Amino acid sequence: MKFLSKRAVDMTFQALYTLTDLRVILRETAPQHELDDKQRVQAQRLLENLERQVASLKQEMLR
Repeated sequence: MKFLSKRAVDMTFQALYTLTDLRVILRETAPQHELDDKQRVQAQRLLENLERQVASLKQEMLR
């Protein structure tokens, strides 16, 4: 039996927190979801972080 590392668990929670931050932006911009420049920059930063987090998580879980 292979156990997940603490790092994998931490990365999972970090990715979920990032998704929650994206959800906040969507809630703030509902119902049209038109992002202003600041929100667009923030969303881009969050999505880049999420991509890195998921890539690290994938690497950690599939090794």
